Amino acid sequence: MKRGRIVWNGSIHSVVPASPEHVRLPNGLELHETEVAWLPPIQPRTVFALGLNYVDHAKELSFTPPKVPLAFIKPAGTIIGHRSCTPRPADATHMHYECELAVIIGKKGKHISKDAAHEHIAGYSIANDYAIRDYLENYYRPNLRVKGRDHCTPMGPWLVDPEAISDPTSLRLTTHVNGKLVQEGTTADMIFSVADLISWLSSFMTLSPGDIILTGTPHGTVNVKAGDVVETAIEGLGHLVNTVVSQEPFMHNGGLSNASVAHPSQE
Repeated sequence: MKRGRIVWNGSIHSVVPASPEHVRLPNGLELHETEVAWLPPIQPRTVFALGLNYVDHAKELSFTPPKVPLAFIKPAGTIIGHRSCTPRPADATHMHYECELAVIIGKKGKHISKDAAHEHIAGYSIANDYAIRDYLENYYRPNLRVKGRDHCTPMGPWLVDPEAISDPTSLRLTTHVNGKLVQEGTTADMIFSVADLISWLSSFMTLSPGDIILTGTPHGTVNVKAGDVVETAIEGLGHLVNTVVSQEPFMHNGGLSNASVAHPSQE
């Protein structure tokens, strides 16, 4: 099952897909996905991000793949919804999209074994965890300005039940920029699997419902500029659309409506 969260007519609603481009409210009303404002599919709690979790991406950035997970915590304010806008800093020369499998924790636990990891998963979603690499200090100390900026991580549109994903270790990931395929990979190439990450994180801290684990991205990240429409997709989870905008008008206008974002391309 897929479920999402929207704002429509001044209220927050839970929705399910009615068609590839329409959502259905609990009262049966169907709306086009551009008629609503999308929220992240869950209210984020602690957000864990993984760096260099794909061998090809580590090589792309000229880093040695890590021997243990390279994890850091992101503010909840980085998470925004489908068809939202992400500001590009005026001084940025390297702003990269990152298509990532997002794992949402649904059951509290500590010292979780890899065999029991699936029991603690509420579902999966798509995240696009933008990185402003101009601010990167070094691979083991990701600067807060690289990954911790407001509105820098679109997520959604759906929370997909784990039962609907038969094998999270073999999902195709793609990114299109303005309709052009620019990134393609598979979760089979992760260095640390979903079960590995849940077990490792819970070995020293308690995982709680609403926690999000962003599991890293494959190679193929390139610079994006204001005006680019970025569509990240993961097999079985859907398509997540985001538009890059200039920081100055975004800040002055208090954010931009997602109604102006173009329709996603169809593979």
